[in-house]
Order: sequence, then C-alpha cells, then structure tokens
Amino acid sequence: MDTNKKVLLIGPGNMGLEYSKVLEGLDVSYDVLGRGKQSADHFYSVTGKSVIRKTVDEYFTQTSSKPTHAIIATDVLSLSKCVLDVMEYGVRNILIEKPAGLSALEISEVVKKAEETGSNVFVAYNRRFYAATERAREIIREDGGVSSFSFEFTEWPNTFLPMYEERQEILRSWFLCNSTHVVDLAFFLGGRPVTMAANVSGGLDWHPQSSIFAGTGVTDRNALFTYQANWEAPGRWGVEVLTKKHRLYFRPMEKLQIQELDSVKISMVELDDTDDVTYKPGLYKQTQAFLHARCEDMKTIVEQLSDMELYHIIETGGTINE
Repeated sequence: MDTNKKVLLIGPGNMGLEYSKVLEGLDVSYDVLGRGKQSADHFYSVTGKSVIRKTVDEYFTQTSSKPTHAIIATDVLSLSKCVLDVMEYGVRNILIEKPAGLSALEISEVVKKAEETGSNVFVAYNRRFYAATERAREIIREDGGVSSFSFEFTEWPNTFLPMYEERQEILRSWFLCNSTHVVDLAFFLGGRPVTMAANVSGGLDWHPQSSIFAGTGVTDRNALFTYQANWEAPGRWGVEVLTKKHRLYFRPMEKLQIQELDSVKISMVELDDTDDVTYKPGLYKQTQAFLHARCEDMKTIVEQLSDMELYHIIETGGTINE
C-alpha cells in the first residue's frame, strides 16, 4: 500500500463507488465521507467499507490522520461548497467531479480560494484518459496534427427526465453538467476555439434557452471545427477527428475507429483498454495521474472557469473572436 498518500473520498453515491474500486486497485489508503444513511448503507453493502457519516467540519476536527488528497464526488449541487470546505482544512490536492459548480460565479469562488491557499484543483473529465483517447493522440502526433474535427452532443431527455423532475436547477444546466463531456474531449484533441459562431434554436420546458445547436470555428492549433446537436431528434454523442492521413471516429466514445486516406473502409482500432473494462472508462488512469502528480492532461479549475464563457456561447448562441 502507498503509505505516503491518504485520500478523502467525499460522496458515497454511484461515482463514489466507482472511485472506490479505483482506489482499491491502486492500493491507496482512503476514508469515505458522506451524510446520507441510505447511500452509506448501499456503499457498505457493495464494498464492505464503512462510510464516515459526518460533515466535512466534523471529520477534519476529529480525525488524527489528515488526508493528502481529496476526491469530491458529491451531488452536483454540493460540489463547489465541498471543495471550498476541504481547502479550508488544508488539503491542497483535489479532484472534483465535473462540472465543479453550476455557474461561473460558483467556479470563480473555487478559483479564488485555490489561488489564496496554493491548492491544485482538477476537474474530472475522465474521457481525456480513455485508452481510445490516448491512442488517438498518438495517431494525431504521428500524422502531424489535427486539420479539422466535428462533434455531436445530442441528449436523450426521456432517459434522464424522470430522475430529475424535482431538480429543475440541474436540468436547466444540463449542457454544463452532461454535454460538456463531449465538448471538452473535442477541444482537448483539436485545440481551444479562437473564433467561433454558435447558433441555437428551439427550447424545452426544462431547458427553455435552447434545444438545437450548430456552430463552426477555428482553434488555436489552426484546426477548423463544426458541431451540432438536436435534443428533440434522434442522435448520439460522437467526435470525429481528421488528419492528413486518417479520420478517427469516437462512436461510442470509449472506442476508436479509423479510416485510411483513399479508402471507405472503417476499422476498429485495437486498444490496450484493460483499465477501461475493469473500471469506469478513463477513471483509473485519471486517478492515477492525479495521485502521482502527472497532471499535464488534467483540466484545472482555472481552465474550467475560462471555458464557462465558451460553454455559455454554445448553449445560448453568439460568437468568439479572440
């Protein structure tokens, strides 16, 4: 066991269970903190590990073994407050589930606190660590970079509306909470937009600002891109990346398909994806990178705040011209 690190995992829900599997696999000491009896009981029944049912304040004032790292996997409404509390008690390495807050104001408060305390806060966009993503990046480097790319973030409302009927604040922020999984991966591979024109139309009872999206732009790596999504029509998540030699397909996102130049054949790329099969895809390597300070591919809380304007423009329409 790695005795130099101790992790505080906050939130024993579904994501907490996934992180628990990873921490067990990495052989790292960790405590699990949560307040709800039902989730704590379920966590114990699945893992055999007891949840400490205390507040963050109670935990830190009563524990004799302070954590070196924290992973925050609470309900989305509690994320930003939780990370502020953890920083207050001296934890300086923190991985927080996306999107880290429901507004730019919430995330800006986290950024301010991180800067004041010298904390390293990362947002858990685990698709950056898929085996498919790693292999795609290798191919992109070999081919001389991305020339263009496209992505789709169509959502299936019927699959999640029943679960969130009483939680309108999450539904109104569904693009930020869910669709940015796709957006983040696309721009991670192709570069950040320096110009963009975003168009929207439609609207739903729970997301009145928009339901149909389309846009174009250019990134800081001189790659052209397009995107579209229609939450009122069939579709699925996907990213397609083009180089001078290949077209790479992420559909489904955890798999990689490839098309060669001058060929219509699309083939599955063989991957060493044992970690993505054993654990929730991307989570093992993301957590490993976080714990061993290999964080160059992780998204910082400062970058997430910077991207909030980008997300807002995609969701509501507008332009970027840096």
